[in-house]
Amino acid sequence: MHSSSFLPAEHLTLPDQPGVYKYFNEENELIYVGKAKSLKKRVSSYFNKNTGVNLKTRKMVKEIRRIEITLVNSEFDALLLENNLIKKTHPKYNILLRDDKTYPYLLLTKENFPRLFPTRKMIPRKGTYYGPFASVKAMNTVLDLIRNLFTIRTCKLDLSPYKVAEGKYKVCLEYHIGNCQGPCVGLQKEVDYQRELEQVKHVLKGNLGIAKTYFKQEMQHHAENLQFEKAQLMKEKLESLENYQAKSLVASPSINNLDVCTIVSDEKSAYVNFMRVKNGALITSKNVELKKKLDESDEQLLLTALIRLQDQFQSDADEVLLNIELTEPIEGLNVFMPKIGDKKKLIELSLKNALYYKKEKALLLGLNQDKKDRVIRQLQQDLSLPEIPDHIECFDNSNIQGTNPVASMVCFLNGKPAVKEYRKYHIKTVVGPDDFASMKEVVSRRYKRLQEESKPMPKLIVIDGGKGQLSSAVEALKELGVYGQMPIIGIAKRLEEIYFPGDSYPIHIDKKSESLRLLQRIRDEAHRFAITFHRSTRSKNAFGTQLTAIPGIGKSTADNLLSHFKSVKKISEASEEEIARVIGASRARALTAWKEKNKGA
Repeated sequence: MHSSSFLPAEHLTLPDQPGVYKYFNEENELIYVGKAKSLKKRVSSYFNKNTGVNLKTRKMVKEIRRIEITLVNSEFDALLLENNLIKKTHPKYNILLRDDKTYPYLLLTKENFPRLFPTRKMIPRKGTYYGPFASVKAMNTVLDLIRNLFTIRTCKLDLSPYKVAEGKYKVCLEYHIGNCQGPCVGLQKEVDYQRELEQVKHVLKGNLGIAKTYFKQEMQHHAENLQFEKAQLMKEKLESLENYQAKSLVASPSINNLDVCTIVSDEKSAYVNFMRVKNGALITSKNVELKKKLDESDEQLLLTALIRLQDQFQSDADEVLLNIELTEPIEGLNVFMPKIGDKKKLIELSLKNALYYKKEKALLLGLNQDKKDRVIRQLQQDLSLPEIPDHIECFDNSNIQGTNPVASMVCFLNGKPAVKEYRKYHIKTVVGPDDFASMKEVVSRRYKRLQEESKPMPKLIVIDGGKGQLSSAVEALKELGVYGQMPIIGIAKRLEEIYFPGDSYPIHIDKKSESLRLLQRIRDEAHRFAITFHRSTRSKNAFGTQLTAIPGIGKSTADNLLSHFKSVKKISEASEEEIARVIGASRARALTAWKEKNKGA
């Protein structure tokens, strides 16, 4: 562990106040965001501890080159700021909620006679969003209730006053079956429509008591005016609302506006259940998994999940129930760990959900792992390999019509593509279209590099091609002195024949075998990667040749453009001012004139 002398100079002036600290590495990348009641104590603890610190934390500390801090008024404010920063920047050492779903919302539009409909995209200018809902089913239950209780229009007509006055519209089926009161033809005033919308908003916020009072008053009003059919309709709507509330009831109706958050964990992950309760009714329940990054405590993990889930579900809870005690109270966060009563039952219900989620994840992980192991074990058996091929590398060449020869290498770990390990190769030593010599070059370059860097060799090498390409790859391995250290095969596409070095005849794996499908997938991925790289190279070269034909633009200028804009498409879309910043005004004018001349060509 670093001694205190290695601590960046900034810590010497850190205040004993609440705030957020940010760690940056040598490349000035943000690698960690943390919160603290005392910045001085918390930040110093990373550098002063010599025992009880896990390897991941030690690794992070070694990377720190700069610290930034932001002071806030309370530890709760630090929690909120930390959450916002992590959401925006995703530092590599911070906990991430393992949940990439796009949740549904209900949007109440900003227009005359607003509409209410589901959406997964948030565009604030369009109106007010309610949610997110934990599932489509939960959202549809609320939407169906609202459409049963209120006459909210579903059409997309522009109901501006002048459009309605022009008499362009006619009532539709929704009007005839009583689901709409015909605002499109002036049969409903907007002020009456807005009265109903106010109740819709209360239902969406979970304030069912206010909506129930509204229907009671409407029922009494109609009854007093001898409008018994209308009074009966209000009574039926009141009963629908009460039935919905009864189905949602998980505790006493007197328990109002609180959140429940519970946690269970193991060595690698934590599983959190979050529930929102209003008037005794459960209006949201959500499970999330958090992967531990720096051996965080359950308290840290629970607080992280709580703040993010409250933010995500727009909670305005007065109180939060937890299943673990906080070491110290957090000013601004009203938390409570109940021992008896209805609130204790809510904790037990939430904990039951968290435990079930943990069990479900473990079962799913086991099934997935079993399947992955089964496939690569089957491949080991089918090819008579000495070891399980949990690291496979596959090579392919691409030189359509003999131009721009390139090659690719894709890597699969435990039967899954490891995209970060993929490699692209420009052929350097081969003149003209020669697949065999090109294969020898890239295989030699790949494993010479692994030798020099002392990195592990694959358990299986796959060559996309028949005997010729395979023999070339074997030559490369022999010259490097590594032939025989790992198995190598060639796979010929036409009949899916598999060749081993030195064998006169190929072997055939059952066409329905999972192991053959894995080999085909690896081969196809290498082919796709090579073709994509070849097209990109060919396009760049063709564009570069065209560019260099323009007076004042040479190869170096063309390379600078491609290096800055990254693609031909982006160069073609760039403005003259943007191009001038890269290659100067005169060349930019020449290029712009050329683009205009060749537009549509």
